[in-house]
Amino acid sequence: MAGPTTALPIEAALPDLHRALAGRNAAVLVAPPGAGKTTRVPLDLLEAPWLDGRKIILLEPRRLAARAAASRMAQTLGEAVGGTVGLRVRLGSKISARTRIEVVTEGVFTRMILDDPELAGIGAVLFDEFHERSLDADLGLALALDAQGGLREDLRILVMSATLDGARVSRILGDAPVVASEGRAFPVETRYVERDPNRRIEDSVAEVTLRALRSDPGSILVFLPGQAEIRRTVERLAERVEPAVQLAPLYGALTPAEQDRAVAPAPAGTRKVVLATSIAETSLTIEGVRIVIDSGLARVPVYEPDLGLTRLVTARASRASVDQRRGRAGRTEPGLCWRLWSEAGTNALEPFTRPEILSADLAGLLLDCAAWGVADPRSLAFLDPPPAPALAEARTLLADLGALDADGRLTEIGARLRALPLPPRLARMVTAAAGQGQAQAAADLAAVLVERGLGGDGVDLDARLERFRRERGGRAGDMRRLAESWARSAGGGRQAEPAAPAAAGPLLALAYPDRVARSRGRDGEYVMASGRAGRIDPASPLARETFLVVADLAGAAGNARILAAAAIEADAIERLFADRITARTEIIFDPQVAALRARAVRRLGNINLGARPLPVPATPESAAILASGIAALGLDRLPWTPALSQWRARVRFLHAAEGADWPDLSDQTLAATASDWLAPALDGRTTLSTITADDLAGALQGLLPWQLRGRLDAAAPTHVEVPTGSRVPVDYGAEEPVLAVRVQELFGLDRHPQAGGRPLVLHLLSPAQRPIQITRDLPGFWRGSWAAVRAEMRGRYPRHPWPEDPLSEAPTRRAKPRGT
Repeated sequence: MAGPTTALPIEAALPDLHRALAGRNAAVLVAPPGAGKTTRVPLDLLEAPWLDGRKIILLEPRRLAARAAASRMAQTLGEAVGGTVGLRVRLGSKISARTRIEVVTEGVFTRMILDDPELAGIGAVLFDEFHERSLDADLGLALALDAQGGLREDLRILVMSATLDGARVSRILGDAPVVASEGRAFPVETRYVERDPNRRIEDSVAEVTLRALRSDPGSILVFLPGQAEIRRTVERLAERVEPAVQLAPLYGALTPAEQDRAVAPAPAGTRKVVLATSIAETSLTIEGVRIVIDSGLARVPVYEPDLGLTRLVTARASRASVDQRRGRAGRTEPGLCWRLWSEAGTNALEPFTRPEILSADLAGLLLDCAAWGVADPRSLAFLDPPPAPALAEARTLLADLGALDADGRLTEIGARLRALPLPPRLARMVTAAAGQGQAQAAADLAAVLVERGLGGDGVDLDARLERFRRERGGRAGDMRRLAESWARSAGGGRQAEPAAPAAAGPLLALAYPDRVARSRGRDGEYVMASGRAGRIDPASPLARETFLVVADLAGAAGNARILAAAAIEADAIERLFADRITARTEIIFDPQVAALRARAVRRLGNINLGARPLPVPATPESAAILASGIAALGLDRLPWTPALSQWRARVRFLHAAEGADWPDLSDQTLAATASDWLAPALDGRTTLSTITADDLAGALQGLLPWQLRGRLDAAAPTHVEVPTGSRVPVDYGAEEPVLAVRVQELFGLDRHPQAGGRPLVLHLLSPAQRPIQITRDLPGFWRGSWAAVRAEMRGRYPRHPWPEDPLSEAPTRRAKPRGT
């Protein structure tokens, strides 16, 4: 057997690693990028005595990393993949009877250990790049530890990582020894170019890439959050780079051949610009790269338990991630890293990437644990226990699917779902479609949904399905064969399918009844049965559909973009969800006509499937809706009379003057409580126009307690009698009560008028009822300002008395007789 020919930094740590695994059944290996742990450790452990000829399983977080690791180890041995080193991934597995090292993706290992808890014939499980903390890696480690503790004490578990809290992992492994490798990295110069947040990320990245191409030699690795940004950056660079510069996208949805071309060395005399997602952060060496350009962004999934929805969001990468990215520039020679943020901004980054288990949909994990015989996943050894709210949401979903019983145990339906290597909702879609003779169509749809990029990346899933069925590439062929195996499994081996495959919408609704969506009739806006809203490009043909089923969306709740959906007809919704559709009478207030409207509405969750008008029922609920609707329009729309307005003003005055014993009749309070005080007076009313002043008076006056009604006239009288005998109304609309009276009617009065024992603000009027003075001290006015008022007014109103001494003059309502 050939061996490694080039010394790598990890080799200095291998003796310590051998000693650790010879004495214990678990260990932690911390080695920086480029140390060689991924490809050298499995090969070096093959001859360990404790392995005794059994297999080593090496877990990698992604298929690209798994293929690269298997290829490199096989090349080291002078063999092809499938010999001593094998590969087991969703597409393209190569395993033989000679295989001693199986490189698998983390999800594949979970299915392996669930199918064979003893891991027969396997001597060691190596978790590579564990710092990425995927949900599958955390579950795989928890299951491996459980199997080791109960079934396979001799099983070795090795956790390997470049950036990891080794002591914390050691504790969960029973205080396993930690082996560290110093590694080897060439110096990397870091340059900061703070990005304008108002510019599109691809514009900024393209500009820095062109600067880097002009200023320094070598190939470039550019980190961007997702494939859409990669495509747009390629478009901006394509016409501006020299012919000797190759642009190479690198992301998970590409075919293996396209990914291999991206990581291969640039041909002699050329340079390469590899534009990658976080897929290129670890477990991968891209030949010739000595320059890294880092956008500082990553696309991460965020699960919303209340909506049962995982959405992709663009977030700042963690400090560990950007350090990993920077290290890519120093793998083979001194390098350079351009960061599109300020130097100070690095310290504000989260130290590590948030573990997926803390923000993921846990339905699949819970189903796998139930298959393992564990009803509560928190009883397993997770580095971060799964959050209880997310587990509760997952348990509810699986119970709705019939996959778990009341005690959390796997049901027969659950076992059928687990038999398909799909998320529970999609497995449910395929098994339910099998009962309708549409297993293959549903399996094809599941393939398009789980394998990104199949059939293109358009929004319309029917169009993507059609393209997928016609595609001739190797990846499409592999996925079609895989989908056929799912269909056979779901259909019990039967393959009787209709000549015409079912449309995507009704199939997708079997998986996502909560994501059936109805158009809001404007700008491609839809609302889902769950209540979540989303927007589709108005130019898309799907934007003209009344109903959709949404498979994927991205962005915050207020501005979510629908990324994948399929049309569905109303009759299909009625047929599929007859047991979920509710019928009820809805009463609404129509502000345009200030009236109630009633309709019989059929709903699926938060979406309206249809409605017909009904007579408005005379119920307390109707009255409350009318009252609240009128309050929203404005209380001034009610039939106020002058007497009722004054009554309300008097009570408001006393509330302000004496406190909370008197009710608060302010606009704000009355509007907020309209359904309490106004509604009881509106029995049988359906429109604002039918409400009378008596209705309003009865409702409003009912707010005044009986014991206060007798006090109202004394504390805040409606009128005050002046010396002429006239009863003048008091205005309580201002902060202080106002008495507006012609000055001649107060002649002879030597004290200031009061109402309810409180001084009034006097608005003294001219004979023409125009204000001539405001006073709170009538005797003082007579002694002071009266002379000036008299001098001005006697010339303007000569027929009215303006005596020098008003206190000795008799009050009067009349002018002087003519000729006097």
